[in-house]
Amino acid sequence: MDMTRILLLTAIALVVIALAAWFLLGRGVQDVPAAAVDSPYWADSDRIVEVDGVNARVRMEGPRNAPAVVMIHGFSHSLESWDDWAADLSSGYRVVRLDLPGHGLTGPDPQRRYSVDETVTFLGGVLDALDIRRASLVGNSLGGLVAWRYAAGHPDRVRALVLVAPGGYSINGVTEDPVAVPMAVNFYLTQAPQAMIGAATSALFGDPSRMDPGLPGRVHTMMRRDGVGEAMVQRLEVFTLPDPEADLARVQAPTLILWGGRDRMIPPEHGRRFDADIPESTLIVHDDLGHIPHEEAPRRTIGDVREFLEAN
Repeated sequence: MDMTRILLLTAIALVVIALAAWFLLGRGVQDVPAAAVDSPYWADSDRIVEVDGVNARVRMEGPRNAPAVVMIHGFSHSLESWDDWAADLSSGYRVVRLDLPGHGLTGPDPQRRYSVDETVTFLGGVLDALDIRRASLVGNSLGGLVAWRYAAGHPDRVRALVLVAPGGYSINGVTEDPVAVPMAVNFYLTQAPQAMIGAATSALFGDPSRMDPGLPGRVHTMMRRDGVGEAMVQRLEVFTLPDPEADLARVQAPTLILWGGRDRMIPPEHGRRFDADIPESTLIVHDDLGHIPHEEAPRRTIGDVREFLEAN
């Protein structure tokens, strides 16, 4: 065999190997930045997905061909917020979690695109990059706001919605216009010591004794990554909550709304408003829980979710 033919066959083999790797790993999956891999929170099931210039951390678990369940965390948290629910659901679903721009190991968006609309677009980009054409969306707080707004605009892409104390109606003076970020909030997001973050995080629980002792350290570590705290401030600077009623009426997916009766972040009364404004919805309130029921009482609340998903 002459050298030309050997080189040609070698080149063909390399192309085949490259195409196979591209197919198996998934389109859009990029090399892992060293800063992310060095984090103690990076897992073997994590991937970096490039979405319009943002290197997003995504964690995928469960059977690849099973129905997709995509989980979106709340403000200042990360995909680890869903650890317990994901561990349960991954036996029968393809569970996909992500860190939003300016959060967790995704880190800041180089173009500072942090508005709610831009975050909804980002979510769509993640789904496209992973070739997820239809999914059930699960979101808490900010993540819930992003989930239902995506569902309102893309009814053909959403099988079902699980909203855990989602954002939507005006709170803290935020309407269709953002409010100035207080200096104390700026300090908290960019400089607060772990003890202060622990105190604030405990307020998310109906009973602070239920808080995982490791949670404040994780939140503190993630918030102190390069540019993350500043990105959170920038998100608040453009954060708006316009009247949601017309958009909620466009949500076609069956929706489960979970709320804690001791939620100090978003009033439980908002749960009843969501239930009234979403055409096909069910509201469950756990009177003794706070703003993050999925972390405070995962075994109890995952039962609600499993029953709902299996019916839809």
